[in-house]
Amino acid sequence: MSNRRILVTSALPYANGPLHLGHIVEAIQTDIWVRFQKLRGNEAYYVCADDAHGTAIMLKAEQLGITAEEQIANIKADHEKCYQGFNIGFDNFHSTHSEENKVYSGLIYERLKANGHIASRNVTQAFDPEKNLFLADRYIKGTCPKCKSDDQYGDNCEKCGATYSPNELINPKSAISGATPIQKDSEHFFFKLPEFESFLKEWTRAGHLQDEVANKLAEWLDSGLKEWDISRDAPYFGFEIPGEPGKYFYVWLDAPIGYMASFKNLCDRTDGLEFDDFWNVNSSAELYHFIGKDIVNFHALFWPAMLSSAQFRTPTGVNVHGFLMVNGEKMSKSRGTFINAESYLEHLDADYLRYYFASKLSNSVDDIDLNFEDFIQKVNSDLVGKLVNLASRTAKFIEKSGGSLSATPENPELWQQFLEAQDVIASAFENREYAKATREIMALADAANEYLAAKAPWSLAKEEGKEQEVVAICSLGINMFRALMTFLKPVVPSLAERAETFLNETLNWSQPLAFVGGTQINGFKALLKRVEKTQIDAVMETNAKLSPTPVEQKNSEPTTTVDEQEPIAETINFDDFAKVDLRIALIKKAEHVKGANKLLQLTLDLGNETRNVFSGIKSAYAPEELEGKLTVMVANLAPRQMKFGVSEGMVLAAGPRGKKIYLLEPPSGAKPGQRVM
Repeated sequence: MSNRRILVTSALPYANGPLHLGHIVEAIQTDIWVRFQKLRGNEAYYVCADDAHGTAIMLKAEQLGITAEEQIANIKADHEKCYQGFNIGFDNFHSTHSEENKVYSGLIYERLKANGHIASRNVTQAFDPEKNLFLADRYIKGTCPKCKSDDQYGDNCEKCGATYSPNELINPKSAISGATPIQKDSEHFFFKLPEFESFLKEWTRAGHLQDEVANKLAEWLDSGLKEWDISRDAPYFGFEIPGEPGKYFYVWLDAPIGYMASFKNLCDRTDGLEFDDFWNVNSSAELYHFIGKDIVNFHALFWPAMLSSAQFRTPTGVNVHGFLMVNGEKMSKSRGTFINAESYLEHLDADYLRYYFASKLSNSVDDIDLNFEDFIQKVNSDLVGKLVNLASRTAKFIEKSGGSLSATPENPELWQQFLEAQDVIASAFENREYAKATREIMALADAANEYLAAKAPWSLAKEEGKEQEVVAICSLGINMFRALMTFLKPVVPSLAERAETFLNETLNWSQPLAFVGGTQINGFKALLKRVEKTQIDAVMETNAKLSPTPVEQKNSEPTTTVDEQEPIAETINFDDFAKVDLRIALIKKAEHVKGANKLLQLTLDLGNETRNVFSGIKSAYAPEELEGKLTVMVANLAPRQMKFGVSEGMVLAAGPRGKKIYLLEPPSGAKPGQRVM
C-alpha cells in the first residue's frame, strides 16, 4: 500500500456567529475522508481556519462594543469547542487574521501585480455619509421599484422577486445608519480573471472537479469572465493592500489563502513538515478542498487562476457538496429548522449524526436531508441493533470461558465475505461514496447477525460439552464486530475508541484484515445507547431558546443556505385568476443567452404560432435537455421588453428560492396549443 502525502481543507466558517448543522455536514464529510486516509497509512493533514475579515465583522464588533480582534477571538474559541464536540480532527485550526495570512496575501498580490494581472479603475458606489462607509448592496434598503414593497434590500425584492441595482431603489436608506446614501467614486483594484480563460477551460475539465460542477463552470466560462474586484475602502477589517494606503483586500481574496496560512502555521510547529513540499508549483503531494456548492466560483475559478499566476500549485481536487435540508425543507429560523450545532451537542452523541450524514453522503452535489424520524430509526437499527448488539450478544460467552478468542474462524466462508468486502468499502470511502460504504458495512452486519441467530450460542451454552463450539461461534462474532468497527472507525471515532477498549487493541486498516485468535478481550460495557424522541424534542427546544443570529455574508450575494418564510402576497379574486390563459407548449428550441447567468431563450410552439420566451431555468437544465419537451406557459401575458429581447409569455416553473427551479410538465398525451384552464 503506497504512502501518499495529502493536505485537506474544508471551507472556512465566518467568524460572526455560532456554527450550525450546515457547517457540520461539511466538516464531518471532510473529517471522515481524512481519518480514512490516516487509517490506511497515508500521511494526511487537515487544516482549517476562521474567516475573520470583512465589513460584517467590523459592524458586529461595533454593535457589541468590543474590538474586531476580541470578536473573532471569542467566536474562534466557540467554533473550536463545537468542532471538537463533533470529533472533527483538525491538525490545525487557525485564523485568516494572522501574520502568516498577511504575508502570503501580500506575496500573492505582488506576484499577480508583477505579472500584469492587476488592474485599477474608479468605481462609483453608494456611500453612507454618516458612517463614512461604502455600502454593499445588502446594506441598502428601500422601496422596490417594481412592486413598491417597503424595506427591501439593494439587489432584490423578497416580495416580488425582482432584481435591480441599488440606485433603482425608491427612497434608499443605509441599513446601518438610516442616512440617505450618496454616490461616490473610489479607486478599486481588479484581478484580471478573463486572461485566464484558456487556462481555466482546461483546468476545470482536467479531473479536478465533479462533472456536474465542471459543466456549470463551463456555462460561466462560455458567457465570458469579468475582472474580479479584490479591494475595499477603509474603514474595513482586513489586510491593507501593500503600497495602497486606505485600500484593503476584499475578504474573498485572503480567505482561501488562509488554507496556506493555516498549513504554514502547522509546519512552523511540526518538525520535518515543510510548506514547500505541499505548495510548491512542482509538488507531488495531493491538495483537496471540500466546499459547498454556493462558493464554487471562488474555489474553482478565482483561486486556481491566482495560484497559477503566483507560481503556487493548484488543487488536486475541489470536492463540492450540496446543502443540508431539515425534515425536507431548507434550514429556516422561522420554521424551527435552523439548528445550531451546540443545541445538538447538548443532548445527543456526535457519532449519531456522523453516522447519519455518512449514510446520506455521496460524491455528488445533491442536497441531503436530516429527517429526524429516519435519524432515530437508522441510528437505533444500524448502530445499536446491528453493530453494538453483535458484540453484546457474544462477549459474555467469551468472558465466561476466560476471555480468550478461538484461533480460527468457525465459518471460513462467512469470514471470507468480510475479507472480500474490505476493498469495495475502502474504494467507496476513497471516492467519498460514504452512503455506499455504510450500505456495504451494514450488509455484512446483517450477515453476521443472521449467522448468530442461526447458531444460537445462547441455546448451545445450556447443553453439556458445547463450550468450545460456543466460544468458536462467539469468537467469529467478535471478529466480525472488530472488522465492522475497523471499517466504521473514520465515521464513528468515539464509538470506535470505546470498542477498542473492549477489544483490547487499536484498530488499524493499513494492512489487510486478518482473523484475530488466541487473544484476550476485556469485559463488555455498554457502547452506545438508543436515541429517544425526547432527545430530539430537547434539541429543538434548546435551539428555540437561543437568540436568533443572522447569517452574515462575506459578499453581496444573497444567502443560499437559509430561507426565511416570505409573507403571502396580497389576495386576488377568482375573476383575476380566471383571466390567466395556460396553454401546452412544445419547446422547439432552447439556447443560452449571452451575458445572462440565469436565463435560457426558448422557442415555443403553440400549435398555430410560435413564441419567444426568456426563462430563468438555466440552473436546472442544459438547452439540449429541453428541446422536444412539452411544458405549460401563460399565453396571454403581455410581451415584456428585456435586456436580451422581447419575452412573449412565461413558462411555469417552481422550486425553493435560491435553488434550482424546474419546468411544470403536462401529462402524457397533451398537445401544443391545448388550453389547461
